[in-house]
Amino acid sequence: MLDGMIREVIDAPLDRGGRWLAARGASADAVTLVGLALGLTGAALVALGFSGLIVALLVLASRLADGLDGAVARARGKSDFGGYLDIVCDFAFYGAIPLGFVLLDPASNGAAGAFLLAAFYVNGATFLGYAILAAKRGMETRSRGEKSLYFTAGLLEGTETILFFLLIVLFPQLFVPAAWIFGALCLVTAAARVALAVRTFR
Repeated sequence: MLDGMIREVIDAPLDRGGRWLAARGASADAVTLVGLALGLTGAALVALGFSGLIVALLVLASRLADGLDGAVARARGKSDFGGYLDIVCDFAFYGAIPLGFVLLDPASNGAAGAFLLAAFYVNGATFLGYAILAAKRGMETRSRGEKSLYFTAGLLEGTETILFFLLIVLFPQLFVPAAWIFGALCLVTAAARVALAVRTFR
């Protein structure tokens, strides 16, 4: 929901940063993998009982790299594999943070974490399925920036997910209620995307 507004603010500085990195030999795939490594480090710290500013900074740094990889790709030339790697790493990161909370305290966080991961799974399936059919039909959109996949707008998008992760790593005592609420909103987003697919592809 917020990605469109955020893109207007961050696209120009990300493009400048991407050109700077590309001029110094950085590849988009390397930036993607650095972002994943930062995110997985944050998730591992959560599982070990760490929270607060250090984990929040790792989450933000991971997502900054996720924004910069596309900018580097635009500067050096995009590839299909780069787009594939980017979405795989995104989904790995999105699953790792909730998993960290489950591993930290399975008894308290297990049910809420499992529900959240299931909701992510369903939402991701509706997103990727829509993107596949959109590509098959030659559909294009730049409403969420220049992407390798067709991005459909929704109630919850990347910006909302990052804000949710920041909330739970800064205030881990809120994980259980926040996970139930965010997971439910993910399912609402998925249902809306299914309804859009019915209208578009039938």
